[in-house]
Amino acid sequence: MFLGTYAPKLDEKGRIILPAKFREELSTGVVMTRGQENCIYVFSTQEFGELHDKIRQAPVTSKQARDYLRVFLSGASSETPDKQNRVTIPANLRTYAGLDRELTVIGAGSRVEIWDSEAWSSYLAEQEISFANTTEEVIPGLF
Repeated sequence: MFLGTYAPKLDEKGRIILPAKFREELSTGVVMTRGQENCIYVFSTQEFGELHDKIRQAPVTSKQARDYLRVFLSGASSETPDKQNRVTIPANLRTYAGLDRELTVIGAGSRVEIWDSEAWSSYLAEQEISFANTTEEVIPGLF
């Protein structure tokens, strides 16, 4: 499970060093793709395979499912960490997420998310207010 917030830097070749706490689970490879809210989703190869099995069950007759799958899968890239635990973020994903040198990497349970630090700060400030004021059950059975 991926947890926590980290602040690695993007190097001149478009690489980041994976946070130490994520390295073991991601050591055999990652799949990066467009995430919602203009971040990058990073899955372990195994987790992405399980997700793909679920995605394949979407009805081909659903335009919304087809549209989502096209955007989600066409941006996907398989990467393997090097000996220094770095992975390259493809240029198309860096552009999509508006990444500059300053990054925020968060653990989001089954996936990692890579954000431009300024975008993450804005998103978090907005969402923390909603989070603090939540008065109804958002996730069934949790609270």
